[in-house]
Amino acid sequence: MKPRLLLVDDDPLINESLAFVLGPDFELTCASDRPSAVAALRGMAGPPDLALIDLGLPPASHLPTEGFKLIGDILAHAPDVRIVVLTGQNEESNARRARALGAADLVPKPCEPDDLRALLQRVLRSRDLAPAPGSVEEDRGLVGESPPMRKLRSQIDLYASSGFPALVEGESGSGKERVVFLLHHLSPRAREPFLALNCAAISPTLVEPTLFGYAKGAFTGAIQSKAGYFEDAADGTLFLDEIGELPIDLQAKLLRVLENGEYQRVGETQTRVSRARIVAATNRDLRQEIRLGRFRADLYHRLSVFTIAVPPLRELGDDRLRLLDHFRHVFSERAGTQPFELDEGARARWLAYPFPGNVRELRNIVIRLNTKFAGYTVGQADLESEFAPAQPGASGAGDRLADARSDLSSGRPFSLDAALRALESTYLDAAIEVAQGNMSQAAKLLGISRSTLYSRLEAAGRAGAKLGASDPADPAAAPGTRN
Repeated sequence: MKPRLLLVDDDPLINESLAFVLGPDFELTCASDRPSAVAALRGMAGPPDLALIDLGLPPASHLPTEGFKLIGDILAHAPDVRIVVLTGQNEESNARRARALGAADLVPKPCEPDDLRALLQRVLRSRDLAPAPGSVEEDRGLVGESPPMRKLRSQIDLYASSGFPALVEGESGSGKERVVFLLHHLSPRAREPFLALNCAAISPTLVEPTLFGYAKGAFTGAIQSKAGYFEDAADGTLFLDEIGELPIDLQAKLLRVLENGEYQRVGETQTRVSRARIVAATNRDLRQEIRLGRFRADLYHRLSVFTIAVPPLRELGDDRLRLLDHFRHVFSERAGTQPFELDEGARARWLAYPFPGNVRELRNIVIRLNTKFAGYTVGQADLESEFAPAQPGASGAGDRLADARSDLSSGRPFSLDAALRALESTYLDAAIEVAQGNMSQAAKLLGISRSTLYSRLEAAGRAGAKLGASDPADPAAAPGTRN
């Protein structure tokens, strides 16, 4: 069978051209924006092997925002999908951020068909060579000896033997799935089924029959009765990933199961009883979701009998080096190559980098370095190109001052003009995003005229600087007064 490839670009010509070029080698599914891409993922018979996506997608094609969100959507649907980002010549910083979010590699626009095909095949091979996250080959344990990791291990040991629900919280890519796996396999239920349902990867209309099962004739297409996850999990563990995505109307039905174990198949009146342990995970702040009315407080309290917070990688200190050593030896052994090394400067930079994409980002960086530099020593310059650029304004004044001192004392070439341009670019993007593409409103947010905004976008080499014709009229301005 051909590998499955999800192609997402809002330019019909690019979609058609790439479909023609890649059709002989891949089973293609095309989409033009984030909602249609998510719908395509949910409708596919199985997860795609690869995804090739443009960062600039509607409704604001001149911004990378939708592309960044789509990376998260794809990885939430299928964590093993390898994502390749289509990038323009002026989007290097965005491309590097995309890699931090979980993208495997980049391909510039325009690109030669043979080069693109070769890159996709190489990414596919690297996926096949790398053990799946949490697989036996990669090691079921937790790597690290920092205080947060020792605390995490002790919580898992303490809570694994209990049958009460547990809630695992943590940032994307931090390793929540592995924690849930250990909760099951270190428990008395280890020989019982372990089932996982990703609430973000399934259509809301299918969540109820998938969880509870359905009777024959319950809805169109229900040609026979079918058990749901609660029934199939039996005395084992049912893992509800991305629980924050569960529709509010289904949260009440899940609450009932948690309270007394009772549920009904869709279309049945017979009450059944579940004996499975429920473990949920989320990267959302469910307390904030409760305040916003998107998550039930009573369900949160039922799920969080035990709460385990998986620490982000930036808080793990030298564990970043331990994970580096672990993954590079795992991947080099699997590929039959010699592991790469980091020189002293590169190791110091490795420890200083915050890894916004957490363990998933670290793992992908190791895969790329192992492919490019097997058996060689990697210097700081080569390593730097793998890291996402710092996000200006993301830290407090004290942190920014410390970052500035670090930049100026590092010995690396520094350009104040370049740093200021990066800061300006960040605020330009933020204003356009907040204004939802309304350039007049974005200019007002920035305290400049619309013509000045276009000038600054052009000076930054932004491809979307000439989109004035699609800019909706400013409702606050009188006719004929637009700048």
